Amino acid sequence: MPDSDTGAPPRVVLVTAAALAVALAVAVAVFALTQRSQDSAGSGPLPLVPVPAPAAGSPGCTTLLGAVPAELTSNGTTLKVRTLADPAPPATVAWGDQDPLVLRCGLDRPPELTPTAALRLVNKVQWLQVPGDGSSTWYVVDREVYAALTVPDSAGTGPLQQISDTVAAKLPAKPLRFS
Repeated sequence: MPDSDTGAPPRVVLVTAAALAVALAVAVAVFALTQRSQDSAGSGPLPLVPVPAPAAGSPGCTTLLGAVPAELTSNGTTLKVRTLADPAPPATVAWGDQDPLVLRCGLDRPPELTPTAALRLVNKVQWLQVPGDGSSTWYVVDREVYAALTVPDSAGTGPLQQISDTVAAKLPAKPLRFS
């Protein structure tokens, strides 16, 4: 029954409405936190298929992988280093949860590297692009070791530029090898 002096609803109705509003706010917050932790748990360690990397333990790979950034920027999004699932391939690092970028070092010479192959110079590093289904793998071809950065088609050019800067700073350029 309304308060006869003010026309306001009874105090019990106001207290019940306030309690319901608080309960709803708590439920929404709990749902959001639960959803966020499920999303994080769903990304988990990244499983990768091993590929031949005979020079993975070389000083060049040790130097390069010790210098790669903990974060890359792609299309304005910061991609953090991702934990790799065991057994992790040697000399490999990945960034990002959705469509991760993967850098592998110590690989064999890519068979696509020929004297007539189209190379791209990015920040003083020569790269060979090998397109794939939904991604491209970019091979560093002018250093003491071959390294490959696999980049999803949705990524911008930032990661390739950042890795080029690291390669140029840490590994001296070498003549191309075709055999």
